Amino acid sequence: MLTLPARAQAPATLPAADGQWRHAITLMGEPKYGPGFKHFDYADPNAPKGGLVRLGAQGGFDNFNIVVAGLKGDLEGGIQQIYDTLLTDSSDEPFTSYGLLAEAVRVAPDLGSVAYRLREGARWHDGRPITPEDVVWSFDVLKANSPFYAAYYHTVAKAEATGPREVTFTFSEKGNRELPQVIGQLRVLPKHWWTGKDAQGRSRSVTETTLEIPLGSGPYKLEKFEPGRTATYTRVADYWGKDLPVNAGRFNFGTERYEYFRDGTVLVEALKGDLYDFRVENIARNWATAYDDFPAVKEGRLIKEAFPDRGMGIMQAFVFNARRDKFKDERVRRAFNLALNYQEMNKALFYGLYKRIDSYFFGSELASSGLPEGQEREILESVRDKIPASVFTTPYTNPVNDSPEAVRKNLREAVGLLREAGYELRDGKMVDKATGEPLTVEFLEFQNTFERVILPFSAQLKLIGIGTTLRVIDQAQYQNRMRNFDFDVTTGSWGESLSPGNEQREYWGSAAADKPGSRNLIGIKDPGIDALIERVIYAPDRAGVVAATRALDRVLLAHNYVVPQWASNSQRTLRWNRFAHPPVLPLYASSGFPTTWWYDQALAAKTGAPR
Repeated sequence: MLTLPARAQAPATLPAADGQWRHAITLMGEPKYGPGFKHFDYADPNAPKGGLVRLGAQGGFDNFNIVVAGLKGDLEGGIQQIYDTLLTDSSDEPFTSYGLLAEAVRVAPDLGSVAYRLREGARWHDGRPITPEDVVWSFDVLKANSPFYAAYYHTVAKAEATGPREVTFTFSEKGNRELPQVIGQLRVLPKHWWTGKDAQGRSRSVTETTLEIPLGSGPYKLEKFEPGRTATYTRVADYWGKDLPVNAGRFNFGTERYEYFRDGTVLVEALKGDLYDFRVENIARNWATAYDDFPAVKEGRLIKEAFPDRGMGIMQAFVFNARRDKFKDERVRRAFNLALNYQEMNKALFYGLYKRIDSYFFGSELASSGLPEGQEREILESVRDKIPASVFTTPYTNPVNDSPEAVRKNLREAVGLLREAGYELRDGKMVDKATGEPLTVEFLEFQNTFERVILPFSAQLKLIGIGTTLRVIDQAQYQNRMRNFDFDVTTGSWGESLSPGNEQREYWGSAAADKPGSRNLIGIKDPGIDALIERVIYAPDRAGVVAATRALDRVLLAHNYVVPQWASNSQRTLRWNRFAHPPVLPLYASSGFPTTWWYDQALAAKTGAPR
């Protein structure tokens, strides 16, 4: 376990850390909604219930067990909604959670523990009550079997039932302001179901995949499915939590159906064919060209609409597998970035709709810029001997290839870095000086849509002697190779909340680098980054979180672990015009679809009912 900096070891200040039972906890000030609130402002408690919404998904599925998600099988995309959590987040205020399964939460003044008091009426879909034993068992099996939760709950020493409806989580260290809310996100599983027998009398195993419909507690239950093709969820009429203020005006659809299609091209055509209802369009070419001439768009039956995306930062990039010798040298990794002609791609392929990512927290206040100052510099000074000296002198920038001269200059610089790293050009190929082995790379993807960006990138790499291949495999094979870190370069994406914390260990921490199925795809093992992750987690206040996160961001960028791609500050969507939403949309959840939307009979009558 890492030794924390002295300033992070002292108990932090948290508004709710007073040892009193509270209806909500927040990292900033006081919750927006008091104990007697009726509903969130972005939800309409009078919204009609019923109707069908169909959601499209790529690939397939062969698993309903969330415990082994990321390790075994392909998890069905909607299954998590059958389970309630201890707390639920508000989508119109940052860093605030309200009671769901738990009616109240109590944070110890020293931030050494947190207790949750379960609601008396909380029950599973079979009518049995949800108990502290369910909570403790869920925590234990998730931490023991999931690399993600093992890292996420790294400093949670134990969970125990401390009363008829009370569960207490004790932390191994004090000072983590976020950890009480992290625990509140725990999806509680039914111990009696998972440790029981199925209809054939066989014992279930929480460590194996399953296609048996699991027991849940949430607003929806899995009604039926066709393996790998479709899964249908129905609203639970007697859902125990339907009258809670946090649920008022939410979960309005009578049926949610997930439809699976083999690739991205088919998904676009399936939307046009009215085979599902709502799509987030992440491909600029499609947004610019694939829909405007489509009759349903012209007639207003298929709506194109962009919603501002304020609630997340993101890093999406070409990711190097730094476990492989050829990618261990950051000069090699930087050379790849120098070869990427993003400016030409944005003009020719993306219709100018994207911005180049230049931060692991791109699009948020947590992104670093310029040179470090103030508290951020103090934090970096504390680990100066463990981080690149350039973070103090040189702001990170992506290469700019906005002219033929700039392209040639950057390619020459790339060749120079490769020479410094032990390579040289021989007969047009970049080879290892010592062994003569050519420098080659395989791009691994599961979507053929990336071919259009990888091929021009490959052409640039060929100019400096790097040989490339592109392999597109099905999603199941791809997930298996990712779990085992069997790749050269792939596309990785990390969504970042406005309150980063324990998940950073799973993303960039040394302990996660060799754990199969972890999110540390790069394979980072760096003491400086480990120390900065702990500074983020144990920051004493919001200013400390921002400063520590920017410091972490700056060091990650300085190592050139990835070639950043591109992103948009809006969520581009298409939907068949059968749905309505409240006048106020959630500030930090883009469209909020489908959680606070509802089926509109009048619109559906004009558009046509879904099949």
